[in-house]
Amino acid sequence: MCLALLGSMINFSVAIRTYNRAERLPRLFAALRSQANTQSFRWEIVIVDNNSTDHTAQLIEQLAPTMPVPVRYQMERRQGASFARQAAVLEAQGPLIGFLDDDNIPAADWVQQAYEFGQAHTKAAAFGSQIHGNFEVAPPPHFERIASFFPVVERSHDVCFTAGKRRLSNHVPPGAGLVIRKWAWLEHVPSELKLKGPIGNTLHKKGEDTEALLHLKKAGWEIWFNAQLHVIHIIDKERLTPAYLKKFFQGVGYSRYTIRMITCHPAMRLPMPLLPMLNDCRKLLSHSLKHLGQPSLVAYCEYTLLRSSLVSPLVNLKEKLLGISATRPTAESLTTAKSLTTAKKGKETAETREPAKSLTPLS
Repeated sequence: MCLALLGSMINFSVAIRTYNRAERLPRLFAALRSQANTQSFRWEIVIVDNNSTDHTAQLIEQLAPTMPVPVRYQMERRQGASFARQAAVLEAQGPLIGFLDDDNIPAADWVQQAYEFGQAHTKAAAFGSQIHGNFEVAPPPHFERIASFFPVVERSHDVCFTAGKRRLSNHVPPGAGLVIRKWAWLEHVPSELKLKGPIGNTLHKKGEDTEALLHLKKAGWEIWFNAQLHVIHIIDKERLTPAYLKKFFQGVGYSRYTIRMITCHPAMRLPMPLLPMLNDCRKLLSHSLKHLGQPSLVAYCEYTLLRSSLVSPLVNLKEKLLGISATRPTAESLTTAKSLTTAKKGKETAETREPAKSLTPLS
């Protein structure tokens, strides 16, 4: 069946990003296999393997024939959550794309609710889900103060992030359980984000989903939270260790400068870092005084976030300077630059994003 006909028949795409978590996939596929009330529209599953080294590919080939909808497998060799997300957007055939991670379990009506909300809110470029934590070990005391970063997000009502006071903030829903409108994303979100997201086991470039959604918000699209969408987020014990939490909140803090610059007017970009840095200094001092002599893991996470946010403009400047130094052409490279540029552009997609495999026939 031709791709054009396939695209015209798909109304909703579920896009799954995975990396070395083959053991998580059977439960996720079981939840998608049990989706209810989807008879009135056609949907598909697109799974993007972000260069896994385990048996992810083989397992998906086994699981795909058990699914009631088309399944396509895409290998994205560039490491980084943002690369995998972009590959999923390009491959998905539905005008609405629902993102799930390999540690997410959607409710039985998640696809139905997502599709219907997207149909009813045509000005929404993106909307998020309720995310309920399922912890392998008990979270530390006062975890609710940092829960939204994991993310665990629970609200009783719908929220529009582009109306009222919220339109002035950089608050947007997280990427897990997020649904986006494909053409709005392709029109306004850069094909390569500054924040790459988790790369393998590194967390230095966190904030890629926020960066993408702020581009949509800046373009005038509505961004929503839909309380009718429910996703369980499995949070393993490693993510609650002090070592992981330090890396995690450092990554979130270091991304703050990039996030703040997206909605900043060009004329204000030079003085802009000063005001947030002063505010971060105030918050850091206040936090240190408040928790003096009362150490806790959650307070340590908050402190790490504030400290990393404070220095994020300097970290960004350092990376730019190192990048300029690393990419400065030599006399030898200049002589071959022209011949290599054309070849590189032609090979980039072929080398990093392989053609998707259709693992189940369209019935």
